[in-house]
Amino acid sequence: MKKADILVVILIVALFSPFFLSESLYHCYQNVNTSHGMYMSFIKFALLATLGEVLGLRISTGCYYRPGFGLVPRMVVWGLLGMGINMAMIIFSKGVPQFLAYLGMSHAPSVMSGDLCLDKVVVAFAISIIMNTIFAPIFMTLHKITDTHILQCGGTLKSLFTPIPMGKIIRELNWDVQWNFVFKKTIPLFWFPAHTITFLLPTEMRVLFAALLGIVLGVLLAVAARKK
Repeated sequence: MKKADILVVILIVALFSPFFLSESLYHCYQNVNTSHGMYMSFIKFALLATLGEVLGLRISTGCYYRPGFGLVPRMVVWGLLGMGINMAMIIFSKGVPQFLAYLGMSHAPSVMSGDLCLDKVVVAFAISIIMNTIFAPIFMTLHKITDTHILQCGGTLKSLFTPIPMGKIIRELNWDVQWNFVFKKTIPLFWFPAHTITFLLPTEMRVLFAALLGIVLGVLLAVAARKK
């Protein structure tokens, strides 16, 4: 293990340990998250998903940073994407149970607020499948486009103010990797079960769990972006 690896481990422990060691700090976090959910989504994903990309860079190249990586632009983009993820989770967690009720499972909206049972697992799984089938491919493709744009701008802040050449980047995307790895493998094999667990958790716990998944998401997409 390199010195940089030890420093990163210390940073991660320092980032998460206060929430487990201090009950008052955790309650404070919950209150702020409840009152300012969208702002907190920006901060969480800006920090944690970018950390995931840094870890992905370490896995694929052996280093945590390289010229042109664009740490700050990535944090800004991830923050904005995190707000979109929060929005999607709210929409699908409320909308899918209503849709299931429309199909005949009349107790679907109320079962999510009850104790753990088979019906609750079924509804949570349905939320995860529908959200990840409809929203995830668009989100992951958008992330790939912004990631490519940042790299093409040399990782500078210019990338945040330069119009994205959407058509050009879309045509040049590695759709083989995007389809066969990102869509066909990570979505059904990881995100379906992972977000099922997310929606089974109490509402106040979902935010923290989603933040942890943000690190995993960053690692998966970063590795996919550099997959040969």
